[in-house]
Amino acid sequence: MSWRVRWNVVPVLLPLSLVLAGRARTRPVDEATGADTVVALVGGKVYRSAGSEPIGDGIILIRNGRVAVVGGRASVRVPPEARVIDCRGLVVVPGFWNSHVHFTEEHWSGAATAPAARLSRQLREMLLRYGFVHVVDTGSWLENTLALRRRIERGEVVGPAILTTGPGFVPPGASPFYIRPAKLPELASPQEAGPAVGARLDQGADAIKLFTGSMASPTQVAVMPLEIVKAATGEAHRRGRPVLAHPSNNAGLESALDGGVDILAHTTPDDGPWDSSFVSRMKRARMALIPTLQLWKFELSRRGADSATTERFMSVAIEQLRLYSTAGGEVLFGTDVGYMTHYDPADEYRYMQRASMSFPEILAALTTTPGRRFEPAETTIGTIEPGADADVVALEGDPEQSIAALARPRYVLRSGRLVYPGRTP
Repeated sequence: MSWRVRWNVVPVLLPLSLVLAGRARTRPVDEATGADTVVALVGGKVYRSAGSEPIGDGIILIRNGRVAVVGGRASVRVPPEARVIDCRGLVVVPGFWNSHVHFTEEHWSGAATAPAARLSRQLREMLLRYGFVHVVDTGSWLENTLALRRRIERGEVVGPAILTTGPGFVPPGASPFYIRPAKLPELASPQEAGPAVGARLDQGADAIKLFTGSMASPTQVAVMPLEIVKAATGEAHRRGRPVLAHPSNNAGLESALDGGVDILAHTTPDDGPWDSSFVSRMKRARMALIPTLQLWKFELSRRGADSATTERFMSVAIEQLRLYSTAGGEVLFGTDVGYMTHYDPADEYRYMQRASMSFPEILAALTTTPGRRFEPAETTIGTIEPGADADVVALEGDPEQSIAALARPRYVLRSGRLVYPGRTP
């Protein structure tokens, strides 16, 4: 099954006869934007997937938006009609997922009619320039985000593939204090939860988000009753859709865990370190974790916390991720960008590395792991393998040497189309 998933406060394999012959003309990169052309990325160090051995001086041939051939220069010939992107000195990896974003800033309003060039520019600045060609929106006005997605799918706007939950559900009277006066939809009883979830999915949502712990005030977390969580997740799972939870604290995490939630949208550093038994329960439940470590620094900075306080708090969050990752728990990359107004994800990569995650593990969190979670029928998603969608990022710098290089793409392709730097419509 394929899941098509404003708070402030189509496959054609390249014939093997093209392997071993002629020299391609190099055309300006800006022309290499059509998904109906042959595109060649030439000369880079290519990682076909997380954990694979890199191909030095690699060549990727793309036809009709799909990867056709991948190999070294000695075994792959670039056809003369190809549009060439020179990747010498670059590291080439599969396109990224950001599994926690929001289209809630004011400039996303009116997405159905806003100028295409403006929307494309905003999507480039927030997401595409950092390699994010798939995103999961975990809370926004549903119809507005669906309108944005439709315009991207029609080719009017240049942007990532979008999955969305629409606005999250909260316990009665417990909309987060930081979004007020706006209110989120409430689930008051188990009998109400199933129909509300079903209606949301009928409206076009790809997944469901629950505030199993909602910050009703700066000092009070309202925990969603377990029977409501079970009713909501039961209906979503009956429909084949995943459920994400915003926990706020360990009580909210317990409600999510016991209630069958699939993905935890944050760590819970407010409540101190996790113990190994807690982590084991999460892993047995196959709960995936989106750490959003950079978010905590962003929030502490806004509150004026001093450096010592910030470091103590961050250390707890990083340790929670370290425990879960080293236990073999699934990690999905996500930053809460869109709520968090700092777009650059470099610090998130650094924090994940501090949590003892290696480059291959971080790359998996960006590519194959979310691919399996959100598009389980697409077995090649998150890879640069023949037949896969040609979602590709060419990086300035080697993340094996400096993990922050993951935040420095020179070129980004989505389905074989150059979307960064690229031209706006």
